[in-house]
Amino acid sequence: MKSPLKNSPYLVATLVCYSVITPALSHAEPFRLSPILVNDYVEEDNDTESVVAKELWVGGKVATSIQDTPASVSVITQKEIEQRGAATTEEVLEYTPGTMTGYFSSDDRNDYYQIRGFDATTYRDGLTLGSLRGVREDAFAFERVEVIRGANSTLFGPADPGGSINFVTKRPKFTPFGNAFVSYGSYDHKEVGVDVGDTLDQDKTLAYRLTAKVKDSDREYDYSKDDSQFIMTGLTWEPTDATSATLIFDYLKTDSTPNSGGAPFDKEYDRSRFFGDPAFNDQDVERTNISAQISHDLGNGFKLRSNLRYSDLTNDYGYTYISDSIDRTGSIVNRGYLTSQSDAEQFNGNLMAQYDHSFSRLDSSTVVGIEYQDSTSSSFSSYGLADPIDLNNIVYSDGPSALTPYADQTTDYQAKAAFIQQNFALDDKYIVSFGARHDDIDLAQQNYFAGTDAKRSFSENTVRSAFTYKFNDEISAYISQVESVSPPSIGTELVRGEQTEIGAKYAPANMNALFSIAVYELEKSNVNIAVTQANGSIEREVVGKNEVKGIDLEARAELTDTLSISGGYSYIDSEVTQDDQYQGNDFTTTPQHSASLWGHYQQEALSLGLGARYVGSYYFDAANSKKSDDAITFDASVGYALTQATDLKLNVKNILDEQHVVGSGSADYYNPGRDIKLTLSHAW
Repeated sequence: MKSPLKNSPYLVATLVCYSVITPALSHAEPFRLSPILVNDYVEEDNDTESVVAKELWVGGKVATSIQDTPASVSVITQKEIEQRGAATTEEVLEYTPGTMTGYFSSDDRNDYYQIRGFDATTYRDGLTLGSLRGVREDAFAFERVEVIRGANSTLFGPADPGGSINFVTKRPKFTPFGNAFVSYGSYDHKEVGVDVGDTLDQDKTLAYRLTAKVKDSDREYDYSKDDSQFIMTGLTWEPTDATSATLIFDYLKTDSTPNSGGAPFDKEYDRSRFFGDPAFNDQDVERTNISAQISHDLGNGFKLRSNLRYSDLTNDYGYTYISDSIDRTGSIVNRGYLTSQSDAEQFNGNLMAQYDHSFSRLDSSTVVGIEYQDSTSSSFSSYGLADPIDLNNIVYSDGPSALTPYADQTTDYQAKAAFIQQNFALDDKYIVSFGARHDDIDLAQQNYFAGTDAKRSFSENTVRSAFTYKFNDEISAYISQVESVSPPSIGTELVRGEQTEIGAKYAPANMNALFSIAVYELEKSNVNIAVTQANGSIEREVVGKNEVKGIDLEARAELTDTLSISGGYSYIDSEVTQDDQYQGNDFTTTPQHSASLWGHYQQEALSLGLGARYVGSYYFDAANSKKSDDAITFDASVGYALTQATDLKLNVKNILDEQHVVGSGSADYYNPGRDIKLTLSHAW
């Protein structure tokens, strides 16, 4: 198949080149471009009122205007999250082009995301989650989720080249608000939550917010549970218009069953079947965050900002899994035990200075900063053979009497970085952006099981450059070149990625909408992947070089006062271009075609929502020996306003209860089944 870079995007490139050599000289007198501000926090967007975001935060490192940002960007607002009834971050991202979620289904020990064929790197308020990656974040904590497709190491530091996901925490507001809800649904799901805030003093310089939720639920398979408690409190102090300081504390505790064990290969089984051991399959997670966000406007174009976060995590699980074989005969299936106890402690922080200045027809915005991360994580893991299970007569055991340790290690990670981001804008038409970053990383790992003590140091530079041309206030086009450096580990080298992207964005003046197209080509060398072996074990292998070419299309629009839509289409042509074993193969879990569309209609007291998600077929393994079927899933919502402040809403995911295999290694894993939830909410 021809590269998408050789087709219609040449038109965009031609228009961009034409704009460079044909300056706008028709204005009778000079006019000022509003500075490309890099806000400490975005106040213009109200994410509870629209599915269309116009501003971008990402930790205050890029221009806030999405239309002027030279990258393919999606923002899922709080309004859309509530419309779709998305309870997990995977569900939040289901309608985002170029993004894959849910490919491990009932293996729900973690959240899993891929962007443009590579694992996505995750952040919270612009700071990496790092060693906390294993936590299943609660979507109720966030007012929006931002997806930046493509390599972003110059913005964020070490990150995979496919893209980054930034969760933006709910913050206190200086206007009173309140919302409470109670819900009941499938699998005996019971949940109650509250989100309230107000000012605490007469001068309105101090505001608070309290966000809390308790869930008591099962999962779709037998002998399961999905219980959690979440609480978050925040204080914001703004003594003047120039100064703001916010302190946020949040605590998350989950008690769940991490897996049903997978399903055997021989036929399609009901999702409710449980092939693990009820006495052993269990996961307990406890996580605490303390965050601070500070900004101060010094005047004359100077601003200072700082973001800080301390995190503490414990994550313990036991997991009985199926280890099936396509060559198996009879009803006896082998199984195995896996258990892990892990702890992590992490401190992140950055300090940024911004300077905005105008020189006649030229506007300049400069951000320089330093960033620091210090984390320690430890894990102890064991495995063992479990009693085989008879599919015709399932008998559960009490778990293992003894397990064999295979990993016992502590890892210390320390990173220091300095970066600069620069934007120049001429005549409100031509925007030149570039950035550079230097990262120094020190790794130390004590492997108590192997009796080794290893240390490594890494030092890398990354750069990005982009040119944006604004045809008018509605249409802009850009071309960008960006680099990435993947997070390192002991025993591996830093892996670099590069991406070239051409894109255009359209924000019509007579409609609250944003339409975008991006065409890209990216590559990554020496990719470390997990490969399921013939005996059911999983080992790491290194692939020489991977290359991806593709197109992303996205539409978010309030078409009328009553109708909104959000969705998109993604085409991905992936290939292993250099490798002794896998050269010429497609990536795993990377469909060539995917598309989604969510529409929501509101007329007086009644609201209706309908969505469709299409995922094309993809390979389950690096050898391309087994492939999924393409599938389409429908979701819906129906709401009714009982009073002006009280709503009753029904959300249904996977209306038709469509079932297909989304992942396959030593067992098959199915997509989630039909899930019905009824929610009564009251706002004040």
